[in-house]
Amino acid sequence: MKYYSTNHKAPEATLREAVEKGLAPDRGLYMPEVIKQLPQSFFDTIDKLSFQEIAFEVAKAFFGDDVDEASLKHIVYDTLAFDTPVVQVKDNIYALELFHGPTFAFKDVGARFMARLLQYFIRKDQEKTGDKRLVNVLVATSGDTGSAVANGFLGVDGIHVYVLYPKGKVSKIQESQFTTLGHNITALEVDGVFDDCQALVKSAFMDKELTEHMILTSANSINVARFLPQAFYYFNAYAQLKRAGALNGKKLTVCVPSGNFGNITAGLFGAKMGLPVSHFIAANNANDVFFKYLKTGVYTPMASKQTLANAMDVGAPSNFARILDLYHNSHDAIAKAISGATYPDDRIRETMKQCYKETGYVLDPHGACGYQALKEQLPAEGVGVFLETAHPAKFKEKVDTILGTDIAIPERLQAFMKGKKQSIEMPNDFDAFKKYLLSQ
Repeated sequence: MKYYSTNHKAPEATLREAVEKGLAPDRGLYMPEVIKQLPQSFFDTIDKLSFQEIAFEVAKAFFGDDVDEASLKHIVYDTLAFDTPVVQVKDNIYALELFHGPTFAFKDVGARFMARLLQYFIRKDQEKTGDKRLVNVLVATSGDTGSAVANGFLGVDGIHVYVLYPKGKVSKIQESQFTTLGHNITALEVDGVFDDCQALVKSAFMDKELTEHMILTSANSINVARFLPQAFYYFNAYAQLKRAGALNGKKLTVCVPSGNFGNITAGLFGAKMGLPVSHFIAANNANDVFFKYLKTGVYTPMASKQTLANAMDVGAPSNFARILDLYHNSHDAIAKAISGATYPDDRIRETMKQCYKETGYVLDPHGACGYQALKEQLPAEGVGVFLETAHPAKFKEKVDTILGTDIAIPERLQAFMKGKKQSIEMPNDFDAFKKYLLSQ
């Protein structure tokens, strides 16, 4: 399958080229030229399939033209060594828990898949060309992406990862998950906000001297191999609800806490493939660029604001370009498919308290946005799923203070916190970043 740029000024690319480049030469994001429809028979029997079996069928629609079936099956099955369970929270409201992977965040799925797919292409390239140069992965993070990518790529031959994160703006647990690893993982502590980190990464891809000096790619959701596999767990959620008899002809609404909008974009792709989701909700914190776009039809990126739900502190979401492209730049079509919500920190705190008091369910600050938006917008006769994107223990200090609890930290998280921090301080300056990379 060929991949085109959302800016439509770059040549079409193969999947390998799209994965290895990350960003198109015209600074656009790659999109598959075709979104394949899955047969009705797949949805008729989806409740009889395992998560791995479901994901493999979806993966074949995305990647089956470019990766041999045996290799693709191995990549999918190796990626999904954990479940993404659906848990009932209240009435017709369910949480899709995406924190059962190695770093306790939803990005484990996409990061692990991309690491394995990229390694597959690297080995193919090396067999063909004999080029043994390192592939350098640049990733900007507002929290969970860095830990998921770092752990997904840890120890993978032929790949070095540089994680750029905003100094003082990620939780201590999140920081420990990518600054304590060493080996082929380098953490760069940038004096700025997430958008600054993302801008440095994008500028690096556009710099001719850098791209000639070293092979660069990205593992942010701008990379097709990172965001597309996130569609897997939407199909799995539907299968679980069907298996439990929760749907019974009721329409399904899915609410996604949204920052860079890669996660909801993957869900929208699933819907285009036939997944029976009647409506999506994008839940924002105070960074409400998309919410304002839905209301006005005008997209105005802005500097990100620091909030309680820090992983969603994005003022210029990259994947907005994909959503525009998916709906042919039609504001009406986008507003019909997706509604929005936005919550300040005080409202997030209140939602966490209320949910815990009423149901005993512990929300993390990002999941709280999703839960509240779903509560407000779910039709009376509908069934709703919100994405619980990270384990609340990753935000233990915040959660304990808000709820008056002492939530347990899983052993695997505790292990990260015992490691020694290894990071390099970096000014928010591309010349300094470029100089550093050229010295590697």
